[in-house]
Amino acid sequence: MGELKLCCLGVNHKTAPVEVREKFAFKGEDVESALLKLNSLAGIDECMILSTCNRVEIYFTTRVSTPFKEVYDFLVEEKGASIEEINRFFYRKEGRDAVRHGFYVASSLDSMIVGEPQIVGQFKDAFQTAKELGTVGAVLNRFCETALKVSKRVRTETGISRNAVSVSFAAVELARKIFGSLSGKKVAIVGAGEMAELAVKHLVSNGASEVFVVNRTLDRAKRLAEEFGGKAFPLTELERVLELSDIVISSTGAPGYILKPENVIPALEKRKNSPMFLIDIAVPRDIDPSLNEVDGLYVYDIDDLQQVVEANIKERLREAEVAKEIIEGYVERFIRWLRELEVAPLIAELKEKAEAIRKAELAKRLPALGLTPEQAKEVDNITRIIINKLLHQPITSVKKKATEEETRHQVVQIFREIFGLGKE
Repeated sequence: MGELKLCCLGVNHKTAPVEVREKFAFKGEDVESALLKLNSLAGIDECMILSTCNRVEIYFTTRVSTPFKEVYDFLVEEKGASIEEINRFFYRKEGRDAVRHGFYVASSLDSMIVGEPQIVGQFKDAFQTAKELGTVGAVLNRFCETALKVSKRVRTETGISRNAVSVSFAAVELARKIFGSLSGKKVAIVGAGEMAELAVKHLVSNGASEVFVVNRTLDRAKRLAEEFGGKAFPLTELERVLELSDIVISSTGAPGYILKPENVIPALEKRKNSPMFLIDIAVPRDIDPSLNEVDGLYVYDIDDLQQVVEANIKERLREAEVAKEIIEGYVERFIRWLRELEVAPLIAELKEKAEAIRKAELAKRLPALGLTPEQAKEVDNITRIIINKLLHQPITSVKKKATEEETRHQVVQIFREIFGLGKE
């Protein structure tokens, strides 16, 4: 029987285009049937499938010398794939590399957007599905629970998910810097761009109190206003809305400027120069950039927001290096546990053998000693203590040596020979 290994065969956004990932994806009930088939394959002891829009990964444990052959054949049959296709797009990881990769995935270090929060939930769901189907045993259970613990620690102790990495959320981040708190702030959306709507959602969820929707088409404005529990206005009432608004997000697609000195400055004056944050997500731009020269006006366009996003992404990548140091400690501890697990049956066999010898000798010798029941019980306890003390050092040593790459196979073999283990 070979060495117990954790393996991962996968494809993700880095290795394959979306049409390839779609082909290999497992959805809903497909996951359950696939897991049961995988688990029935020769050499596969435990298995789990993680399938998202950006990755499909199969984690499994095995003792066979060619661990990926059975899983390749499974994908050929299940997905109508060719071996060449799998070789081209899939990565194969085993042992320490597979453990590290899994911890990176759960901690979102391997995500398209580093630090995004969705992957930990998806990882947890994949683990739960496999657990409920009974395809997870001691190794994958320990692996997944450790991965989730690592993910939590990475998010708590690093800034990997701290800064905005989408244009819409970058607008919220900038608004916070200008106003401090967004509580009670009034937001206007001019136009109906998807990114602008998303920015308004983020602003509302962060405390903005009232939403005004301005559109050339009043019916469209009303539909959008209902979504946010806000008020709708035609474009002709833009100046009135500007007067009421602390934050204005514009995304009309108009050929020229919609927010200009002639309608913004009067509104600012009526606000008694209370500051206004103007966010231009339109291309071509909706807001005259000269307004940025006016005291009390803060004007940001799509490029400004993108610069914020890029700076934040760089910061997340720096934090990812800190996260990797945290993860490495958990990788080593898991590998050590896995190798100690390998010698657990050997240690159990030694203890059973020692206990059988102890009991046999007591059964043979005690009757001739004429001891009282209390005395016999004391002898039983003393011999048990002696056996435990004798075995403690060799058991501790073999556990330690089992974690050392260079000598562990040789040490385990010597241990077997010395104590006569593994023999009929």
